[in-house]
Amino acid sequence: MSNDTLQIRRIAIDTYHENVAYMNRECGIYRAEGFQALSKIEVCFNGTRVLAVLNVVDDSSIVQPGQLGLSEQGFAQLNANESSLVTVNHAEPPKSMDAVRRKINGERLDQEDFTNITNDIVAARYSKMEMAAFLVATGQNSLDRDELFFLTRAMLQSGDRLDWHESLVADKHCIGGIPGNRTSMLVVPIVAAHGMLIPKTSSRAITSPAGTADTMEVLAEVNLSPDQLQEIVRQERGCLAWGGTARLAPVDDMLISVERPLGIDSQGQMVASILSKKMAAGSTHLIIDIPVGPTAKVRQMRQALALRKLFEFVGDRLNIHLEVMITDGRQPIGRGIGPILEARDVMQVLQNDPDAPADLRQKSLQLAGRIIEFDPDVRGGQGYAIARDILESGRALVKMKALIQAQGPKEIDLRLSTLCQEVYADSDGVVTSIDNFQMAKIARMAGAPMIKKAGVDLLKKLGSPVKKGEILYRIYAEYPADFKFAQELAAHDNGYTIGTEEQIIKSLIAF
Repeated sequence: MSNDTLQIRRIAIDTYHENVAYMNRECGIYRAEGFQALSKIEVCFNGTRVLAVLNVVDDSSIVQPGQLGLSEQGFAQLNANESSLVTVNHAEPPKSMDAVRRKINGERLDQEDFTNITNDIVAARYSKMEMAAFLVATGQNSLDRDELFFLTRAMLQSGDRLDWHESLVADKHCIGGIPGNRTSMLVVPIVAAHGMLIPKTSSRAITSPAGTADTMEVLAEVNLSPDQLQEIVRQERGCLAWGGTARLAPVDDMLISVERPLGIDSQGQMVASILSKKMAAGSTHLIIDIPVGPTAKVRQMRQALALRKLFEFVGDRLNIHLEVMITDGRQPIGRGIGPILEARDVMQVLQNDPDAPADLRQKSLQLAGRIIEFDPDVRGGQGYAIARDILESGRALVKMKALIQAQGPKEIDLRLSTLCQEVYADSDGVVTSIDNFQMAKIARMAGAPMIKKAGVDLLKKLGSPVKKGEILYRIYAEYPADFKFAQELAAHDNGYTIGTEEQIIKSLIAF
């Protein structure tokens, strides 16, 4: 081994969308080159270059002085064998960070700036700290509508695009913020059973207790390769998959990996994320669901109308047929909050179970009906009746079973976590409000979405009469620490307001 090379070692650590390198403090190259912890280095092997954030190690059992460790992601990208010799150099700082600094100072960026930034992020030239700086710089109200279009187009061009070779490829997306609300898992089988193409690729949850991919994963495999995705959609006219494996707008997944722990979900990033992913997935016709409510992401109707105009502006410039539905976001949709609980709700609706949550069923039929009306052979106003017939006839359930079989069925175990806490009403009256944010936070504290069995099961919804001491909901957790955190959060604020029938009528009028 020469003095300027190191033996590569695979370090079995998942660093999630960030390459991390490990170098022993006693390494000669470390001392000679003046590397510092958390600096960026360039690792080269047979013409392949990988950029990584350096961690300095004092334990020779992790890496020895003559070795360079790489996390799982970085090792896979380098395409080397264990003990292969690699060279290590200082990495040149990404030039596009100049544009990020300009944005932090309030300047307006152009298309070239956003393209350079997204290209550098995809090439792993940005650390998570640098990505966080970009997210904060382009955060709430910091992008004008032209900048938003530039960002969306740059994100779209950062990866592959699917082409289904059909003139009508439908999709729907909710902006989030409403726990439960697992309408996509009902819309897709209904629309696919009608015969329309609806390849639904979803991100995992960012700040919610479950996303569509997290919940579908309870029933079937969602990590599908592009070839698998193509085959399933051709065969079944739809899918419910995670979009991360298909390399569709990959910069979005990398930014989400930073947004999630920071709890960032700004409007500009949200619009760019949704539209870039939908366009990359080959969608031509899209329904956007914007729930409005006191504890939803969008609190007031005027905000919803402004957001709709943003979606329509960018959608028009990207040449996608886009319609926005503004819906009731005053409370969680369905009863379950968390992957297994939400999967249970979905299957109850598909099975036409009389105990199925009526609000989830109704909203899903409305969304599916609007999508079915994209079909040129369907007259306006007929979509809802067609969707209802598909659901009530059992054709949607048959299609869902076919999708599960095609994607790879999981051994379905809908048993919930063993730790359970019941939360009770503290007075007589009527449920006048349910705090979406608080209910989602309690479910996340309980372990959702990482723990599929964790979450919150609602027994009372808006307008429900309750007696003091009656159960409002149950908290499920798998681990004592999570259980304790969720219990403490619910004890501080259980998320429910109990009042009078007059108050619930006033809230309906206000909405």
